[in-house]
Amino acid sequence: MLTAEQNDELTDIAPGTPMGELLRRYWYPVAFTRELDEFPVKKSRLLGEDWAVYRTASGRYGIVPEACPHRRASLAYGVVEADGIRCAYHGWLFGLDGTCLEQPAEREETNFRDRVRAKAGQAQEMGGLVWAYVGPLPAPELPRFDVFVMDGVRDIGWADLDCNFVQIMENAVDPHHVEFLHGRYFQFMARQQGYEAPASFGKKHVKVGFDAFEWGIIKRRVVEGASEEDDDWKVGHPLVFPYNMRVGGANIEQMQIRVPVDRTTTRFMLYSVHAPEGIDYPEQLQVPDYKIPVYLENGRHRTDYVEGQDIMAWVTQGQITDRTAEHLGRSDVGVTMLRRLFKSEMTKVAAGQDPLGVYRDHRDRIDLPCEKNKFDAGPTFAIDFIEKASTKFSPQADALKKLHIEAWENRKQAAS
Repeated sequence: MLTAEQNDELTDIAPGTPMGELLRRYWYPVAFTRELDEFPVKKSRLLGEDWAVYRTASGRYGIVPEACPHRRASLAYGVVEADGIRCAYHGWLFGLDGTCLEQPAEREETNFRDRVRAKAGQAQEMGGLVWAYVGPLPAPELPRFDVFVMDGVRDIGWADLDCNFVQIMENAVDPHHVEFLHGRYFQFMARQQGYEAPASFGKKHVKVGFDAFEWGIIKRRVVEGASEEDDDWKVGHPLVFPYNMRVGGANIEQMQIRVPVDRTTTRFMLYSVHAPEGIDYPEQLQVPDYKIPVYLENGRHRTDYVEGQDIMAWVTQGQITDRTAEHLGRSDVGVTMLRRLFKSEMTKVAAGQDPLGVYRDHRDRIDLPCEKNKFDAGPTFAIDFIEKASTKFSPQADALKKLHIEAWENRKQAAS
């Protein structure tokens, strides 16, 4: 367990706090690209602060604090112009770098304009998302992780959850929950509600392991009937520090994103790329996004799919789980490892160093290690995933299922 002070340090993301300063060294998705195609400016909340994110006519992206430096009116209602964003209230214009370019009604011969500046961040588009960096300059490179730049058919699920992001990340280094929450509990709910739960999640864990690597922590497992030669152990899948988890299986590549909106709100995103081999992918002019269902009409959590079960476990811990009252066991070694990692990276930032996963040399693509044969389930995992996991809520779920069935049939024909 942690002390109350340690729990506060781990969960407080405000500017000037150890965790807040650490998290401001990374890039985050703050909008869907299609949102700014539909209307060029929107409000976005990130790390406990309110921002205006915008796209100029030339396709450049910007992000500034929502409150105009003049008299605090919202720049989310600003006028997007070629060089930046103009406040709708009095017309002050701010460039992409936050420089005040124009102050209508003020005298030109003074240096007043030079003394006013918006604390602008930086924004870029990648993979159907607009990403923002709002920390100290110079900004590091936006990591081009494989999922965001690879070929395939994409979709993005999302939900805003009423809890701190750390308790979601702790789930990413907790392999034992799979056989119970997604195994026994899933089967219990299936019997109660008359549907079939996927058998692969109920396999008993024989062995688990965790290794540090350049982007975070690799989680490994051996389930009953498998061995250390199987992907789940030999390759594993990574927690990508500080707020992502990379997963895969049967040609579905996914990044689970947990954006710290504020201390008690997390935007949970499922960024999926369907990339079965041996077929042509349909053209995607726009990446579709869909809202992940969280609650039933009676107010209970919806738990008839994998991520819904996870969401229930995260949110029912409370907005900020009370770690002074927990009792960690030997099976929680991954959770302890993650908490120590957060602490060590806070210490680096306080000493003026770049934390883990911040890099400054451009790379076109960063390939992350990730298992393909998930839970020793083979190619049927992809179809089960679409039918019984959150992908079924995608507006293109039927098309995705057909895509994987076609690839599977082609593989069987080629093998025969």
